[in-house]
Amino acid sequence: MKTNLELRVQRNILSAQMLIPGDRVAVAVSGGADSVALFRLLENLRDCLGITLLIIHFDHSLRGAESDADARFVEALARDRQVEFICEREDVGAVAVQQRLNLEDAARRLRYASFERMAAKGRATRVAVAHTADDQAETVLARLCRGTGPTGLAGIYPVMGAIVRPLLAVRREELRQYLRGLDQTWREDPTNKDVGRQRARIRAQLLPQLERDFSPRIVKHLGALARLSREEEAFWAALVESHFTAVARKADGQISVQIGELLRPLRLGSAARDVPLSAARPLTERLVRRLYEGIRGDCQNLTALHVEQILRLSSEGVSGQRVELPGGVLVHRTFDELVFSSGRANPLPTAEVTKSEFGAYHYIVNVPRIGVASISIPELGTRFLLKVIDWSSAERDTRRDDALDADLLPSTLTLRNWQPGDGYRPRGRRQSRKLKEMFLSQRVPSSERVYWPVIESGGRIIWARGMPPAADFCVCDQTRSGVLIDEEAQV
Repeated sequence: MKTNLELRVQRNILSAQMLIPGDRVAVAVSGGADSVALFRLLENLRDCLGITLLIIHFDHSLRGAESDADARFVEALARDRQVEFICEREDVGAVAVQQRLNLEDAARRLRYASFERMAAKGRATRVAVAHTADDQAETVLARLCRGTGPTGLAGIYPVMGAIVRPLLAVRREELRQYLRGLDQTWREDPTNKDVGRQRARIRAQLLPQLERDFSPRIVKHLGALARLSREEEAFWAALVESHFTAVARKADGQISVQIGELLRPLRLGSAARDVPLSAARPLTERLVRRLYEGIRGDCQNLTALHVEQILRLSSEGVSGQRVELPGGVLVHRTFDELVFSSGRANPLPTAEVTKSEFGAYHYIVNVPRIGVASISIPELGTRFLLKVIDWSSAERDTRRDDALDADLLPSTLTLRNWQPGDGYRPRGRRQSRKLKEMFLSQRVPSSERVYWPVIESGGRIIWARGMPPAADFCVCDQTRSGVLIDEEAQV
């Protein structure tokens, strides 16, 4: 006959669909009371659940002889209960130093990497971990102390991929009583009592004081808060993914989004104009994180401050500005669009780059008396053709308004990339204009400007791609020979 605890754990497993008949479940056993109790509980439930069990032990190699004794204890437990035993070891201390992690973080990463490898190799379909209601409460309190948002309040998830946690609704002391009833021993890890660690202080000092002086049901309340937060996060995840799919455009390893769609993601028909930005901000912030995740693969190290920088770039920035985020992710603004990219994979030149740095080129062009001059620009992957034609005999309806007067041009020209400060008086204008202003009016992205081709002579700009030519060199009624400038892809 099953105990009350076994029945509750069985209900938890079934209600959350943690395990299904036929699962091969690796129980992560450290030797401590919680993990030993998890194994014994699943052992007593395996027939009704239709599962098979094995034990996995991860040795962190942090406590010398004590770690070895833990491994031997767990191996003996597996042998006594006649289940398969797997032991994996990692030098957590060395990895922590190498990767500049604290010991607890390094241990957690290596431990779960081991669990994931086991599932990936098919040695188990699920890995059961012994987090309890006390662990959940401690996690929520730790995140509150550190500073967190609704996502952090979700705490520990009952199911995460192949990882399942059947004991999240069970108190730690109840598990010890269960083991005593089975006359089952366990190991104690003395580092759990080291109050120099925040988690140990929460366990030994803060949580008992909250239970004693404020609410004897604090653990249950914190667990309920985590559950409600997880439900909220599930809703948000579905909503964010729906919006991300609708507004994000992926191309060449980059993800772009219209700023209006980012800042006002709530689409309520004509009423959308009346929705204040503050009401849409929670969705906007989550969209920023999802866009970052689309490049980085996760949101690790992306803080609320980073999200605020992106929002400020969206609402107050100008085209050409950019923000650098953790993990080498760059976000640059191109007019009314944000582009997320990997800085390592796609270095973005800016308007301040000069020809002595990135993307510079400088070619001499001799203007022919007749015919065509061709000049290849490997930096652009194109070539330019300067065609000299008889302008007086050209059909009036075929004459181009970007043609230059050959007689007004010097015999030698320079074709180079744009440089800050370049400007000239375009055809049809009374005053000179900076090319930078013309880029803005023509919506030329800042990342393309550094390559932008111009033709000059003696420091005077004569022509710029896509812009009206310089007024002083344009064709007129007296023009005899015209010069047409065309660009084509380099074969």
